[in-house]
Amino acid sequence: MTKRAAFVIGATGGLGRASALALSRDWDGVAIGYHSSPGKAEQVSAELAPGCEGWPVHCDLIDSASVASAIAGAKAHFGHLGTVVFASGVAIEQPFVSKINEAQWREVFETELIGLTRVVAATLPIFREQGGGNFVIAVSVANYAFPPGDALSSVPKAAMESLGRAIAKEEGRHGIRANMVAPGIIDAGLGSSYLQNMYTPQIWEAQRKKIALQSFGSGEDIGEAVAFLASDRARYITGQTLIVDGGFSL
Repeated sequence: MTKRAAFVIGATGGLGRASALALSRDWDGVAIGYHSSPGKAEQVSAELAPGCEGWPVHCDLIDSASVASAIAGAKAHFGHLGTVVFASGVAIEQPFVSKINEAQWREVFETELIGLTRVVAATLPIFREQGGGNFVIAVSVANYAFPPGDALSSVPKAAMESLGRAIAKEEGRHGIRANMVAPGIIDAGLGSSYLQNMYTPQIWEAQRKKIALQSFGSGEDIGEAVAFLASDRARYITGQTLIVDGGFSL
């Protein structure tokens, strides 16, 4: 039986897990892409909505063969691959530009930007053969309201956002869409670690008060945005960035 399936790259992280859970309400299957945590991937798979099959699959973004094998494996397993969500990233601190060395730049660019190009290269032929499909790429609100210390994260994601627009413009004639989600301050995954361990509670309280909705976001907020853009409800939306930040960037 051919199943409409989603593939989440980085599904064991905070935003990736939330995306997989939200997608599982709309899709017959979700491929749970992981790098080094098979146990977490199995756990996410077990948490999916009833009737949705979870399929954990190893995917190393710095290895083209691993990426190609994971994407092809998901297509073979489910028969149809409708959306690929890129929600993976490097766990980094927030150094100022003057403190970032070349090795740090290379690590983030290699994993996130070049990793995304590997995912796109492996997926586009499948989408074209099927006559359609879509990408949803997690980027950063810092490209709209820059907080000091966020360059190591936001600079590669600016390039990822540009790549998403290029895919939308060039591949739309094949029925292929690409959109981005730009999270604000989110209490999930790496964001939760920042809120707990970086800066003082007083600094975070001041940041909270600057947000129009006066609260930090949750993983579910991002998951819902991802699920919408991946679905047929967004069939006429492509090349866009949905900012999910509670009004932080206003």
